Amino acid sequence: MKKRVGILTSGGDCPGLNATIRGVAKALYARMGDNVEIIGILNGYSGLINGDYKEMCEDDFRGILTLGGTILGTKRTPFKMMRVVEDDNIDKVAAMKKTYKEAKLDCLLCLGGNGTHKTANLLSQEGLNIIGLPKTIDNDIYGTDVTFGFHTAVDIATDVIDRIHTTAGSHSRVMCIEIMGNKAGWLTLYSGVAGGADAILIPEIPYKIEKVAKVVESRAKSNKGFTIIAVAEGAMTPEEAKMGKKEREAKRAAEHFSSSAYVAQQLRDLVGVEARAVVPGHIQRGGSPNAYDRVLSTQFGVHAAELIRDGVYGVTVALKGNEITHNKLSDIAGVPKLVPPDNTMITTARNIGISFGD
Repeated sequence: MKKRVGILTSGGDCPGLNATIRGVAKALYARMGDNVEIIGILNGYSGLINGDYKEMCEDDFRGILTLGGTILGTKRTPFKMMRVVEDDNIDKVAAMKKTYKEAKLDCLLCLGGNGTHKTANLLSQEGLNIIGLPKTIDNDIYGTDVTFGFHTAVDIATDVIDRIHTTAGSHSRVMCIEIMGNKAGWLTLYSGVAGGADAILIPEIPYKIEKVAKVVESRAKSNKGFTIIAVAEGAMTPEEAKMGKKEREAKRAAEHFSSSAYVAQQLRDLVGVEARAVVPGHIQRGGSPNAYDRVLSTQFGVHAAELIRDGVYGVTVALKGNEITHNKLSDIAGVPKLVPPDNTMITTARNIGISFGD
């Protein structure tokens, strides 16, 4: 019996999306041949809402293993707005179910992060056959050891830190490098350790600037000349940690500071050093996936194809240990995976003298 499989990519782009799409398609064609039709939903849930999709053929999936971004396009459609009827008078959930039915889909694969998975779970609860695939450079999806895109972003962020080392050493500066991650500090933690940072500031461990200043002063007294600080986008002081998200964002906006610029300014005021902020930004999300993510994406895609073959829906693919498996969407949707204070990487960093400002 022929199956029609929909695929969409939602949220921020990252390396490995195309490799995963390819893994799904190649496995489906290998197992089902002419008995499968793949439907590409364009621009994420926006395409599903607006009926923007196209039938794809085997040639569409060739040559995309190493390609960054997503051939399907992506948009952010916040989960919190899914049941809100806005000025366009569109009932988004009803519209998505209508498109699913009109496209004659037997199932829909949703590639994305936490927000994507919350909407995927909503659609599953509405009776659609849904499979999730965990994508994010933040590595913050519960139930999987790692998400595709994370290791490539670690490589990129580490390369940024490596390059900053040379200019920091040349000019005897304090360099505050802002790494992506508003809620979770996995990317900052791993790239900070890999890049030889002297301090790592992550959202899960509010920092005291006086503690960070001591690191700078200690290195200066030891004639080390410069200091490298990896700062997560969402790094915050204990005072900021007590604020709500909107209050904290309003405070930063009023001060015209990003997290790295704020740390640099605080250090200039407190220690009198020459401190600079570096924001690599979306560079961390771009480009070709590394070998690890190409393999992981292919494994995830193949497992998704096996789930389709077996008629297993309402789940998302995961890596646990060395096994590619899956979790119930209802168990993981909306549950962020944050860095625990006793994480082994935290312990490793502390044991080699890296400060977390606490």
